[in-house]
Amino acid sequence: MLKHETASEVFRATALSAQGSGHSGCRFCGTKLQQVFIDLGLSPLANSYLKQDDLERDEHYFPLRVYVCSECFLVQLEEWESPENIFGDYAYFSSYSTSWLSHAKAYVAGMVTRFGIGPNDKVVEVASNDGYLLQYFVERGIPVLGIEPARNVAEVARTKGIPTRVDFFGEDTARTLREEGMRADLIIGNNVLAHVPDLNDFVSGIKTLLSDKGVVTIEFPHLMRLCAECQIDTIYHEHFSYFSFITAEKIFAAHGLTLFDVEELPTHGGSLRIYAQHSTTGPHRISDRVEDLRTREIDAGFADLGRYLVFEERALQTKRKLLAFLKQAKWAGKRVVGYGAPAKGNTLLNYCGINPELLEYTVDRNPHKQGRFLPGTHIPIYEPERIYATKPDYILILPWNLKDEIINQLSFARSWGAQFVVPIPEPQIVA
Repeated sequence: MLKHETASEVFRATALSAQGSGHSGCRFCGTKLQQVFIDLGLSPLANSYLKQDDLERDEHYFPLRVYVCSECFLVQLEEWESPENIFGDYAYFSSYSTSWLSHAKAYVAGMVTRFGIGPNDKVVEVASNDGYLLQYFVERGIPVLGIEPARNVAEVARTKGIPTRVDFFGEDTARTLREEGMRADLIIGNNVLAHVPDLNDFVSGIKTLLSDKGVVTIEFPHLMRLCAECQIDTIYHEHFSYFSFITAEKIFAAHGLTLFDVEELPTHGGSLRIYAQHSTTGPHRISDRVEDLRTREIDAGFADLGRYLVFEERALQTKRKLLAFLKQAKWAGKRVVGYGAPAKGNTLLNYCGINPELLEYTVDRNPHKQGRFLPGTHIPIYEPERIYATKPDYILILPWNLKDEIINQLSFARSWGAQFVVPIPEPQIVA
């Protein structure tokens, strides 16, 4: 039982588990799911940050159990909570990461250069968040539309002059837009594919909205990197699915879309950017990178069920090593605090059973998180300036994918000898 978990919540989650979530088949091909990729135990929703008054109330915990489909090799969670409840009032704003803004700006420049995207084209971003990316198209006079399910986040985008619809994208939304005369020449989906419970509806919607010679780009964390570096914290309830290239290729092909190029990116600990077009009318030749990555994944075993079934033991090693580091620091009288309050950090901390006795507090630049507490662990979240005021010995970087940006922001901490630690795949002190 987790430290803050009540008996009633354990009973509730256990009863739900016995009943099943109602999602017994693969969300792409329908095959019955029987093989467990990893079981991370019970965990609250990763973005359900708590206020002071919430600490006295029961929290909802849900199984964080991940399966792998024996037919298409899609790695996926059971669906315990609806997307409406997860994304209705969202605390994640993309614009608080300067490195992510730089990534978005470079992407826009690349699309304009490569595909000639200009003022006569229409650009649609699905899960457009606070306009972090579309703003750079707007600067160039290119028509855009954002589609964002979180109303509070969409309002921020609108204040920037970015047309944004509050909606969950799928076939119905795409048909409505077509009836209004919209056909997109470029459709963008950054870190949204994993959040989609109905993959077939989502990809079908993309096909419906895409112009005959249009291009789709989708970015998502790469399953091969997740496995290679034991990125267990990438797993949380908002992420319904985890993709290899070979599985993504099958999903898009089933809806008449061909992946004609792929890029391997450093973002989020290792991501893919796939490029898709209509299989019948798309004008772009298939890049050699498609065959190369497909071959590398097959050679690495991602078309073999056995490759997936050895991951859980590696995750246990990650857990044991992080707990050993934190306990040793405590025994030595050292103060350890966190930087960042990302969803991925909540998975890691709850899986490891870490509480304020081992991690005193964490800080975050996002004012929407400051003054709240991490779900499950109840670790308080403060403004970054608290680090200077308290001068800890170790700073555990929870959004480790942004470690270079964060270390640069906190360079002042070296003045009293503080050391930076990343937790994945095992605790390491970084320069």
